[in-house]
Amino acid sequence: MAVVEVTDVPEAKRYEARVDGESKVAGVAEYIRTTELVAFVHTEVAPEYEGKGVGSALARTALDEARAADLRVLATCQFFAGWIARHPEYQDLLYQSRSKVSD
Repeated sequence: MAVVEVTDVPEAKRYEARVDGESKVAGVAEYIRTTELVAFVHTEVAPEYEGKGVGSALARTALDEARAADLRVLATCQFFAGWIARHPEYQDLLYQSRSKVSD
């Protein structure tokens, strides 16, 4: 089983995943962070790393860090939205608009 290491690179506004200590970036999860929430806007895993748990490692690390920072999560990226749907233990992080305005 490959060891996936995920690090936050705030200056690039993304999480980067590397496999088995390689210097090559295996995958990224791009985000926009505010004081209240973090929006995950794009996730990409290099084709040679697909199916090796890179995407899951990115999602789990990013969501655990959002929880630790008390941030809500806006999953505009389809990968993150689908991953959270399959992992109910993270659904409490999803951002809910507090607006009471309706049409």
